Amino acid sequence: MDPRIREHAEIIVEHSLEIRPGDNVVVSAPSVADDLEVAVYELLADAGANPISATSPLEGRTNPRAGRAYLRNREDFETPAHHQALFDAADAFLIVRAFENVAEVGDVDPTTMTAASKANRPVQEVRLAKRWCLTQFPAVGNAQIAEMSTEAYENFVWDAVIRDWEEQRDHQAEMVEILDDADEVRIVSGDSTDLTMSLAGNLTLNDYGKKNLPGGEVFTAPVPDSVEGEVHFDLPLYHNGREVTDAVLRFENGEVVSHSAGKNEEVLTAILETDDGARRLGELGIGMNRGIDEFTYNMLFDEKMGDTVHMAVGSAYAETVGPGNERNESATHVDMIVDMADESFIEVDGEVVQRNGTFRFEAGFEG
Repeated sequence: MDPRIREHAEIIVEHSLEIRPGDNVVVSAPSVADDLEVAVYELLADAGANPISATSPLEGRTNPRAGRAYLRNREDFETPAHHQALFDAADAFLIVRAFENVAEVGDVDPTTMTAASKANRPVQEVRLAKRWCLTQFPAVGNAQIAEMSTEAYENFVWDAVIRDWEEQRDHQAEMVEILDDADEVRIVSGDSTDLTMSLAGNLTLNDYGKKNLPGGEVFTAPVPDSVEGEVHFDLPLYHNGREVTDAVLRFENGEVVSHSAGKNEEVLTAILETDDGARRLGELGIGMNRGIDEFTYNMLFDEKMGDTVHMAVGSAYAETVGPGNERNESATHVDMIVDMADESFIEVDGEVVQRNGTFRFEAGFEG
């Protein structure tokens, strides 16, 4: 076994999930990630935890072939109460992503995926209230879509995961401090993105590998009805086995009033039609992991790149919504990315805090 697998498992169990004796842990991992699951189970045993492996075909991620078979042969969906009960009893859960074929569910109708997402929402809400970690194992399917050799992709994944996360936390804390007291944020990129939103009263979280692994972003929630303007997500979105390119959203009073995409616009439409909350932003995230410098069609990594901004339509994380503020609720949460490397800036309350991908607290910043 590659020794980096053991290091990856140690970060999951000790840093991300902070497993304690007696913890009930749900593990969801595909067979292609068996080596990582074995290493995690060894460490869970050492910690005195009680693991169980489980997944759901409504998600179609950890056993995509089974998920595809189910989703293509059922028309309506119910919330799996027995699966929800499992998470009610759990203290922590781990999802490992790894694909032999990243497009396995690509021929499932987008409206079917939306219906499944709605049915699964109560389960997701319970899980998100627990200690959780979402991570990636370097599988061949992910290497292929990233256009990397297997060895190069392994190096890429573990270089991003096996880091000094306390140092990363301190680096990101400077941006958290800027956003925590912010009212209005403006994001401009080229001629196609000029968007403003209020963060007033909401909280900014520092993601340094505690939930997403790799971490490397700071994120918060916009005030739902405050978003105005247009955003062009110039980096592709790979969603449920389909690539969406050049997605453009125009907002008025916080809601998407028009949208388009260069490719697979129907996928974007299905996302936005999930429910009323899917037409509002639930997250603003700013990538800050300088160890991730290649786009790989994997949102877990791509949204952390240090010269990007991402926004999610759909649900807001409860932890980012301040007391008394409205939380945007939806059965979906889909991130999309804006490249901020050139002709771009982030402005907070009238002051530029990032220009062309460089933060004001980094060398080379030009205000």
